[in-house]
Amino acid sequence: MIGRLRGTLAHKAPPWLVIDVGGVGYELEAPMSTFYDLPEVGREVTLFTHYAQKEDSVSLYGFLHESERRLFRDVQKVTGIGAKIALAILSGVSVDTFARLVHAGDVTALTKIPGIGKKTAERMVVELRDRAADLAGAGGAVAGSAMPADPLSEATIALQQLGYKPADAQKMAKAAASDGDTPELIIRKALQSALR
Repeated sequence: MIGRLRGTLAHKAPPWLVIDVGGVGYELEAPMSTFYDLPEVGREVTLFTHYAQKEDSVSLYGFLHESERRLFRDVQKVTGIGAKIALAILSGVSVDTFARLVHAGDVTALTKIPGIGKKTAERMVVELRDRAADLAGAGGAVAGSAMPADPLSEATIALQQLGYKPADAQKMAKAAASDGDTPELIIRKALQSALR
Protein backbone atom coordinates (compact mmCIF):
# COMPACT_ATOMS: atom_id res chain seq x y z
CA MET A 1 0.00 0.00 0.00
CA ILE A 2 1.24 3.51 -0.80
CA GLY A 3 0.27 6.01 1.90
CA ARG A 4 2.39 9.06 1.06
CA LEU A 5 4.64 10.30 -1.73
CA ARG A 6 7.32 12.98 -1.63
CA GLY A 7 9.02 13.97 -4.84
CA THR A 8 9.19 16.47 -7.68
CA LEU A 9 5.99 17.61 -9.33
CA ALA A 10 6.66 16.59 -12.94
CA HIS A 11 3.30 17.34 -14.55
CA LYS A 12 -0.11 18.71 -13.63
CA ALA A 13 -3.24 18.86 -15.77
CA PRO A 14 -6.44 18.52 -13.74
CA PRO A 15 -7.42 15.98 -12.58
CA TRP A 16 -4.06 14.24 -13.25
CA LEU A 17 -0.60 14.91 -11.89
CA VAL A 18 2.72 13.08 -11.99
CA ILE A 19 5.18 12.98 -9.07
CA ASP A 20 8.75 11.92 -9.81
CA VAL A 21 10.05 9.92 -6.85
CA GLY A 22 13.62 8.74 -7.35
CA GLY A 23 13.20 8.47 -11.12
CA VAL A 24 9.81 6.73 -10.99
CA GLY A 25 6.83 8.80 -12.16
CA TYR A 26 3.69 8.13 -10.12
CA GLU A 27 0.50 9.21 -11.91
CA LEU A 28 -2.20 10.30 -9.48
CA GLU A 29 -5.71 11.63 -9.77
CA ALA A 30 -6.40 14.54 -7.44
CA PRO A 31 -9.33 16.81 -6.55
CA MET A 32 -9.25 20.50 -7.42
CA SER A 33 -8.82 21.31 -3.71
CA THR A 34 -5.31 19.83 -4.07
CA PHE A 35 -4.62 21.50 -7.43
CA TYR A 36 -5.40 24.95 -6.01
CA ASP A 37 -2.39 24.71 -3.69
CA LEU A 38 0.14 22.71 -5.72
CA PRO A 39 3.57 24.27 -6.26
CA GLU A 40 4.97 24.99 -9.72
CA VAL A 41 6.06 22.06 -11.89
CA GLY A 42 9.65 21.17 -10.95
CA ARG A 43 9.19 21.88 -7.23
CA GLU A 44 9.05 19.33 -4.42
CA VAL A 45 5.66 18.25 -3.11
CA THR A 46 4.39 15.78 -0.50
CA LEU A 47 1.01 14.14 -1.01
CA PHE A 48 -1.10 11.79 1.08
CA THR A 49 -2.27 8.97 -1.17
CA HIS A 50 -5.09 6.49 -1.47
CA TYR A 51 -4.38 3.28 -3.39
CA ALA A 52 -7.40 1.55 -4.95
CA GLN A 53 -7.34 -1.81 -6.70
CA LYS A 54 -10.28 -3.24 -8.62
CA GLU A 55 -10.59 -6.34 -10.77
CA ASP A 56 -9.50 -4.54 -13.93
CA SER A 57 -7.61 -1.46 -12.73
CA VAL A 58 -5.33 0.11 -10.15
CA SER A 59 -5.68 3.78 -9.20
CA LEU A 60 -3.68 6.15 -7.05
CA TYR A 61 -5.25 9.33 -5.66
CA GLY A 62 -3.31 12.24 -4.17
CA PHE A 63 -4.23 14.85 -1.54
CA LEU A 64 -2.29 17.73 0.01
CA HIS A 65 -4.14 17.38 3.32
CA GLU A 66 -4.91 14.32 5.42
CA SER A 67 -8.42 15.72 6.01
CA GLU A 68 -9.10 15.55 2.25
CA ARG A 69 -7.99 11.93 2.08
CA ARG A 70 -10.12 11.07 5.12
CA LEU A 71 -13.20 12.69 3.55
CA PHE A 72 -12.47 10.93 0.22
CA ARG A 73 -12.46 7.59 2.04
CA ASP A 74 -15.44 8.33 4.29
CA VAL A 75 -17.85 9.45 1.56
CA GLN A 76 -17.16 6.27 -0.43
CA LYS A 77 -18.61 4.28 2.46
CA VAL A 78 -21.98 5.83 1.58
CA THR A 79 -24.03 3.58 -0.72
CA GLY A 80 -23.79 4.67 -4.35
CA ILE A 81 -20.70 6.87 -4.01
CA GLY A 82 -17.47 5.96 -5.74
CA ALA A 83 -14.14 7.66 -6.30
CA LYS A 84 -15.41 9.93 -9.10
CA ILE A 85 -18.15 11.47 -6.94
CA ALA A 86 -15.79 11.66 -3.95
CA LEU A 87 -13.34 13.69 -6.09
CA ALA A 88 -16.21 15.91 -7.32
CA ILE A 89 -17.19 16.63 -3.71
CA LEU A 90 -13.63 17.67 -2.81
CA SER A 91 -13.39 19.72 -6.00
CA GLY A 92 -16.68 21.49 -5.32
CA VAL A 93 -16.45 22.33 -1.62
CA SER A 94 -13.87 22.44 1.14
CA VAL A 95 -13.78 19.72 3.79
CA ASP A 96 -15.07 22.19 6.39
CA THR A 97 -17.94 23.35 4.15
CA PHE A 98 -18.93 19.77 3.34
CA ALA A 99 -18.91 18.86 7.04
CA ARG A 100 -21.07 21.91 7.80
CA LEU A 101 -23.58 21.06 5.02
CA VAL A 102 -23.86 17.44 6.19
CA HIS A 103 -24.20 18.44 9.83
CA ALA A 104 -26.91 20.99 8.92
CA GLY A 105 -28.66 18.45 6.66
CA ASP A 106 -28.55 20.91 3.73
CA VAL A 107 -29.60 18.49 0.97
CA THR A 108 -30.28 21.34 -1.49
CA ALA A 109 -26.71 22.65 -1.32
CA LEU A 110 -25.26 19.12 -1.54
CA THR A 111 -27.21 18.40 -4.75
CA LYS A 112 -25.41 21.30 -6.45
CA ILE A 113 -22.21 19.23 -6.44
CA PRO A 114 -21.93 17.35 -9.78
CA GLY A 115 -22.99 13.72 -9.60
CA ILE A 116 -25.00 14.09 -6.39
CA GLY A 117 -28.75 13.73 -6.65
CA LYS A 118 -31.30 14.24 -3.92
CA LYS A 119 -31.32 10.60 -2.74
CA THR A 120 -27.51 10.45 -2.59
CA ALA A 121 -27.39 13.75 -0.67
CA GLU A 122 -29.99 12.43 1.79
CA ARG A 123 -28.00 9.21 2.27
CA MET A 124 -24.83 11.23 2.93
CA VAL A 125 -26.60 13.31 5.55
CA VAL A 126 -27.97 10.22 7.31
CA GLU A 127 -24.77 8.14 7.09
CA LEU A 128 -22.20 10.89 7.72
CA ARG A 129 -23.95 13.30 10.10
CA ASP A 130 -22.51 11.63 13.22
CA ARG A 131 -19.00 11.93 11.79
CA ALA A 132 -19.39 15.45 10.33
CA ALA A 133 -17.53 17.10 13.21
CA ASP A 134 -14.60 14.70 12.73
CA LEU A 135 -14.38 15.16 8.95
CA ALA A 136 -12.62 18.53 9.09
CA GLY A 137 -8.90 18.60 9.83
CA ALA A 138 -5.66 20.27 8.92
CA GLY A 139 -2.70 19.32 6.78
CA GLY A 140 0.40 20.96 5.44
CA ALA A 141 0.31 22.60 2.03
CA VAL A 142 2.82 24.30 -0.18
CA ALA A 143 1.45 27.28 -2.07
CA GLY A 144 2.33 28.09 -5.65
CA SER A 145 0.90 28.33 -9.15
CA ALA A 146 1.91 27.85 -12.76
CA MET A 147 0.60 29.54 -15.89
CA PRO A 148 -0.35 26.99 -18.57
CA ALA A 149 -0.67 27.72 -22.28
CA ASP A 150 -4.48 27.83 -22.41
CA PRO A 151 -6.06 28.13 -18.97
CA LEU A 152 -9.64 28.33 -20.30
CA SER A 153 -9.38 25.07 -22.26
CA GLU A 154 -7.70 23.29 -19.36
CA ALA A 155 -10.41 24.48 -16.98
CA THR A 156 -13.16 23.39 -19.40
CA ILE A 157 -11.66 19.89 -19.73
CA ALA A 158 -11.29 19.57 -15.96
CA LEU A 159 -14.93 20.59 -15.42
CA GLN A 160 -16.01 17.92 -17.92
CA GLN A 161 -13.96 15.34 -16.04
CA LEU A 162 -15.75 16.40 -12.85
CA GLY A 163 -19.07 15.39 -14.44
CA TYR A 164 -20.36 18.50 -16.21
CA LYS A 165 -21.63 18.22 -19.79
CA PRO A 166 -19.22 19.76 -22.38
CA ALA A 167 -21.54 22.70 -23.19
CA ASP A 168 -22.14 23.44 -19.49
CA ALA A 169 -18.43 23.14 -18.67
CA GLN A 170 -17.52 25.57 -21.45
CA LYS A 171 -20.20 28.06 -20.37
CA MET A 172 -19.15 27.84 -16.72
CA ALA A 173 -15.45 28.29 -17.52
CA LYS A 174 -16.06 31.27 -19.83
CA ALA A 175 -18.29 32.99 -17.25
CA ALA A 176 -15.69 32.50 -14.51
CA ALA A 177 -12.53 33.35 -16.47
CA SER A 178 -10.70 36.66 -16.21
CA ASP A 179 -7.46 37.73 -17.89
CA GLY A 180 -4.44 36.18 -16.19
CA ASP A 181 -6.40 33.46 -14.34
CA THR A 182 -4.82 30.03 -13.90
CA PRO A 183 -6.97 26.99 -14.77
CA GLU A 184 -7.25 26.22 -11.06
CA LEU A 185 -8.64 29.71 -10.34
CA ILE A 186 -11.14 29.48 -13.22
CA ILE A 187 -12.32 26.09 -11.97
CA ARG A 188 -12.59 27.32 -8.38
CA LYS A 189 -14.68 30.36 -9.44
CA ALA A 190 -16.86 28.21 -11.75
CA LEU A 191 -17.57 25.68 -9.00
CA GLN A 192 -18.32 28.40 -6.46
CA SER A 193 -20.78 30.01 -8.91
CA ALA A 194 -22.44 26.65 -9.51
CA LEU A 195 -23.05 26.22 -5.77
CA ARG A 196 -24.87 29.54 -5.45
